[in-house]
Amino acid sequence: MDQSAAGERVLRTWLLKGLHRPGAGTGPHHEEPPAHQHSWWQVMCLTGVDYFSTLGYQPGIAALAAGTLSPVATVLLVALTLFGALPTYRAVAKESPHGLGSLSMLERLLPGWRGKLLVLFLLGFVATAFIVTITLSAADATAHLLHNPFVPDMFENWQVPVTLALIAALGGVFLAGFAEAISVAVVLVAVYLCLNVVVIGVALQRVLAEPALVTDWREALTTQHSSPIAMIALSLFVMPKLALGLSGFETGVAVMPLVKGDLAQRIKGARALLTTAAIIMSVFLITSSFATTVLIPAEEFAEGGAANGRALAYLAHVHLGDWFGTAYDLSTIGILWFAGASALAGLLNIVPRYLPRYGMAPDWSRAARPMVLVFTAVSFAITLFFGAEVETQGGAYATGVLALILSAAVAVTLSAWVNGRTRAAAAFGVVTLIFAYATVANIIERPDGLVIALLFVLAIVTISLISRATRSTELRVTRITLDDQARRYVNEVGELRLIANEPHARDCREYVEKAREAWELHRLRTKEGLLFLEVTVPDASEFAGELRVVGEERHGFRILRMESPTVANSIAALLLHLRDQTGKTPHVYFHWAAEGNPIGALLRYLVFGGGDIPPLTREVLRQAEPATERRPIVHVG
Repeated sequence: MDQSAAGERVLRTWLLKGLHRPGAGTGPHHEEPPAHQHSWWQVMCLTGVDYFSTLGYQPGIAALAAGTLSPVATVLLVALTLFGALPTYRAVAKESPHGLGSLSMLERLLPGWRGKLLVLFLLGFVATAFIVTITLSAADATAHLLHNPFVPDMFENWQVPVTLALIAALGGVFLAGFAEAISVAVVLVAVYLCLNVVVIGVALQRVLAEPALVTDWREALTTQHSSPIAMIALSLFVMPKLALGLSGFETGVAVMPLVKGDLAQRIKGARALLTTAAIIMSVFLITSSFATTVLIPAEEFAEGGAANGRALAYLAHVHLGDWFGTAYDLSTIGILWFAGASALAGLLNIVPRYLPRYGMAPDWSRAARPMVLVFTAVSFAITLFFGAEVETQGGAYATGVLALILSAAVAVTLSAWVNGRTRAAAAFGVVTLIFAYATVANIIERPDGLVIALLFVLAIVTISLISRATRSTELRVTRITLDDQARRYVNEVGELRLIANEPHARDCREYVEKAREAWELHRLRTKEGLLFLEVTVPDASEFAGELRVVGEERHGFRILRMESPTVANSIAALLLHLRDQTGKTPHVYFHWAAEGNPIGALLRYLVFGGGDIPPLTREVLRQAEPATERRPIVHVG
């Protein structure tokens, strides 16, 4: 039995290693910069393992979605990238330079519960985008591995087991302790892009050497489509399916804290990396789409075809030989696997930044290893659900990506409007409408992505509300400070007797009646050095914060005033603080709240920070201080 308990303690210690408990000032805009920062072009490579790796499957998915129109649809996607997504995220980089992206902008623009509930909803789409990045990248890496001619045929149907093994290996690396390695990303991106330059360059050279290939493609276009307008209309219709080519922008703003320099230099560097990555990717998207559409037979893109999920690798093997093709496969497998690592690292950063701060995650969610197990298990489930097929996961991935970009467009539009920049608001409003169309069209065409996102939303909201309720009796105060006058009041009194008063008019009559009530209920005299204690709730949706106590004298009465998300928790925290500072046992005096439904009182406490304060204060004190002889005393009359 002792060995079992010891083993459990060892396991718990290992799982919770590195558990971060926030202190004073913890919040979205009070985060310490990373220990190691880098030049913007190096950080761009970390973004690139997600963004550029989509070349492994994007051309094939585009060909399946648009057929011979793939290059035209890709040009429209590039136009949306350069004139829609890029300006949007350049604005996000300026408005949210701490790596929290558009979610923090919406949280600021919509304060209170509205903003937090919206963030919870969007976190479901964030989880969809990042989890499917892991599963889709692993599935495509498996496709490159199994289709390599040097791999024995006996592994032909091992798509699911190999994908699960890659995801498990990814989780294992993070369980062992993953240190972010920019240098690895730089090498992977440099090698991968160079190999793509060679493959696409040779493919385009082949196209130029055989003009009949282009002629055949043009004839197919004109045969299948009646006019250029029809081509553009159909390209716009299928464009949402190509949204995977936009996947790197949210990652681009998430890695901003890694950019070297002060805040202004960080914003400048982030904008440079976003612009450079978008331009590089745009060139590769257009050229790869054209080369693969012209050179690869349509049937090879379909499920079971040699180019399914690996169009550029197909060209590498056909036109440059199996040895070069194998080198290309290894490079693609490496960058796709590292894209999954980037996505998992993103998830591990997002959860501690939002949910625990809202009080809407279990305490262990701040530790990396338990969350790695959770995300790995979810990735397993998604892989099994989609059968590790690359194309079938495209809809879910596109849903997550488009929802994030749409939220960013909405955020910058609202920000421009609030700040009086009407022209910018109008321009971003147009971008918002375009992405709204793309998101809705993708959801209608492939609703499985929305289903997965809503399942994530449901899970996040359910866990969040349960966690908020179970953690509601924590002290929920990161730091307590008293101003000089409040400190003087505390030091001058003999016994610490605090009369809780819900402030209303704050006139002479209110305090006289409260003093009379203290005498009638508790036989307390004003000459005994009584202190009134008042708490106001500016935003009950916040979970924790710093408590600043201000001393004030009104109508001859001494008052300690403070603001807090909850009344009961702040009173309990202050009593414990005064006990530790003065060595005295504080007493707090209440009158019973009006009678009512206890469930309603609990809901008022959870949502509005109020409710039946006396018993809640005592419960918070009981949990915070188990020793009854040291516990501040609550009186109710």
